[in-house]
Amino acid sequence: MTDRIEPHIEILLVGMNGDLRGKRIPKSKEKKVWDRLVRLPSSTQSLDIWGDDNDDITGLSLTIGDPDGQCIPDPRSVAPMPWGPEGSSQVLATMHEMDGSPSFMDPRAILANLLKRFDELGLTPVVATELEFYVMQDDWRETGRPRPPEKLMYRDQPNGFQLYDMSAVDALDEYLQTVRHWAKLQDIPADATTAEFGPGQFEINLLHRADALAAADDCIYLKRIAEQAARKYRMKSTCMAKPYGDQAGSGLHVHASIIDRDGNNILDAKGSDPVKLKSVTAGMLQTMRDAQLIFAPFANSYRRFQPGSFAPVDIDWGLGHRGTAVRIPDANGPAARVEHRVAGADANPYLLLTAILGGMLMGLGETLDPGPATEPGKEPPEGTKRLTHDFLTAVEDFSASPFIRDVFGARYQKLYGDTKRKEAITYLRTVSDFDYQTYLPRI
Repeated sequence: MTDRIEPHIEILLVGMNGDLRGKRIPKSKEKKVWDRLVRLPSSTQSLDIWGDDNDDITGLSLTIGDPDGQCIPDPRSVAPMPWGPEGSSQVLATMHEMDGSPSFMDPRAILANLLKRFDELGLTPVVATELEFYVMQDDWRETGRPRPPEKLMYRDQPNGFQLYDMSAVDALDEYLQTVRHWAKLQDIPADATTAEFGPGQFEINLLHRADALAAADDCIYLKRIAEQAARKYRMKSTCMAKPYGDQAGSGLHVHASIIDRDGNNILDAKGSDPVKLKSVTAGMLQTMRDAQLIFAPFANSYRRFQPGSFAPVDIDWGLGHRGTAVRIPDANGPAARVEHRVAGADANPYLLLTAILGGMLMGLGETLDPGPATEPGKEPPEGTKRLTHDFLTAVEDFSASPFIRDVFGARYQKLYGDTKRKEAITYLRTVSDFDYQTYLPRI
């Protein structure tokens, strides 16, 4: 008879890049979590994509003695962890300084701080996310490249586009059923699951929440569920924006409306001129280039912005138009809302919602004009600006933006911008296989 494996609780912090870091604590010691005794270096929140604290850039680690911060759990986010030993659970935490103040580096704290501005106006954002991701074979570490699940291949080639293809859903039914079951156990409001264009690409829609912080928690937990379920079936899931050069990228679309204290949707045009709806749309458009680094946080993210794809390249809007950066699915009635379609699946959901809601808040503060809508089958209106295709340009736009400084805070603007600048420059300095294959034989 084997000894029962002791369950545990994982206290999790969300990092700059949407990664989860934290501590695993035996259930028998769980009290220390709720007594706020769990500590991690506050520089944990400054780690880049490689896990480097960049003390030479930020001065937030060894320069100041790498001090501890408090990991304060959010009881609302407690959820069972069905892939762990029976009885295990997880909880999201927010990093606080030892004096009790929220860390300026914590993405959950940044979003919570913006939501206070809505609350002061008597308003509540209502948010839903749509997450696309790929699943692939688990031999990517050996091969160095992703490969679609074998059940979706024919003679080592993807078996056509799988958009809305129920046979693709059926082929990976066990995996998808596990994802949905685990989401239900964690009380994540998962709705429809669809097969998307790429082989092994799926989208899961999450229902609207009148709590943007909880909506971001849902999204980060769903990413983890997709990853853990893939391991169970000897696959890998990825929210990389463009894992295959010749296949569709993965997006993270956000639907948002705003309700007042009486529960009325203030974006509801009620058949008249939708002033507020247009103004918040304009706010998102006018801040879109400044915030593109949040929507597309990595070098790979910019491979997704290609003409002729469903990823937008123009800073435009439309009524029911899925080719625009901001789409208005409904302008009238309780379901009136905007859909922000720019972000990749690799975006940090807390920073993403902060940027989007910050743009909407700007549109509530003054009456703004988004200009004419882009109509299906037509080019965007003359003078429409474009998103950048360049990682470093996005870094510089972000770093110089008064809007970003206001919404994210000057210290985080500098931290995030400086960290991403290092990443962008490292990318530019890296000579790729494409360079060798194309230029070395010919130049």
